[in-house]
Amino acid sequence: MKKRILCYGDSNTWGFNAMNEEVYGQRFPEDVRWTGRLQSILGEDYTIIEEGLCGRTTVFDDPLRDGLNGLKYLIPCLATHNPLDYMVLMLGTNDCKARFAALPKNIADGLQRLIETAQRADVWRNGPKILIVAPPPIEEGSDIYPIGRDMGPCSKKSEMLAEEYELWAKADHCDFLNAAPFTKMNQYDYMHMDIESHARLAEKIAEIVKERVK
Repeated sequence: MKKRILCYGDSNTWGFNAMNEEVYGQRFPEDVRWTGRLQSILGEDYTIIEEGLCGRTTVFDDPLRDGLNGLKYLIPCLATHNPLDYMVLMLGTNDCKARFAALPKNIADGLQRLIETAQRADVWRNGPKILIVAPPPIEEGSDIYPIGRDMGPCSKKSEMLAEEYELWAKADHCDFLNAAPFTKMNQYDYMHMDIESHARLAEKIAEIVKERVK
């Protein structure tokens, strides 16, 4: 049976295309977004399951948009895609929004609730295996763009997530990847990955998956 990899994230997993203001908000094609590239690299022995949702948080209910709490949807999502061999978890960017007033550690603690919930779920073929990806940091300048004005200034906060995430990854025996060194945001809204970063992220994740899921 094919190895089943669940990719659980937000708009940067969904493949949000912010590279052209005329088509802002559309989705990158499958062969551009990192999940599709990951499928191409790993080949037919793997099934990559895309579960990206724009605006998704770790544990916060958004007072302006319904259905974005990642914890509330996690169990149904895991059960839907049972059985699983591996999970890639990349969330936290939306938690940086000013309206949640969350510290980097608060966001990491929310992520840890997702980790524990996933590890307890009866969906794993050979025990839970989870990769925690600290998302690419939001870049300065995002708050002047329309979507950034909704989030508020949050670039500094997003830069601090990786350190907190790595602590929980180690404590909960998860794999860890900091996306910051090899990804960057596009220069239209400064908070969604550019095309090249999707490719590099896929390559890095593929290296880990090949080692951990055989």
